[in-house]
Amino acid sequence: MAENKTKPTVISVEAFLDGVMPDARREDGRALCALMQRISGYPPVLWGPSIIGFGQYRYRTEAGREGEICRVGFSPRKPATVLYIHSSSPKYAELMTRLGKVSTGKSCIYVKRLSDIDLAVLEEMVRASLEHLEQTHPTT
Repeated sequence: MAENKTKPTVISVEAFLDGVMPDARREDGRALCALMQRISGYPPVLWGPSIIGFGQYRYRTEAGREGEICRVGFSPRKPATVLYIHSSSPKYAELMTRLGKVSTGKSCIYVKRLSDIDLAVLEEMVRASLEHLEQTHPTT
């Protein structure tokens, strides 16, 4: 089985954020970093080349693939910031209807600008995701 490429690194999150372009995406990244750290209680860690994650858990897919990934995180990419919030939380669908102007992928939320979303709803989503993961994948 192939090894997971997205792993925690020792690269400075601050240094990574300093290089994010455009400026607005970098500032959104700093705001998200502060928000997710405050809510999760975990320090930010750069996972792979571009995901800033908070906490971690071990998963196993139905196909048998196993690995570790951050509990919540985001990636400030050029076209949009990608939010990684666990979608299996019972509150996820309802909160998504209130979040604001976003698009979604298989397991992520794309945000053009933080000003396009309701940050109070985002905070609620992060909390709900972390609570659900604590039930399904407790920290040890």
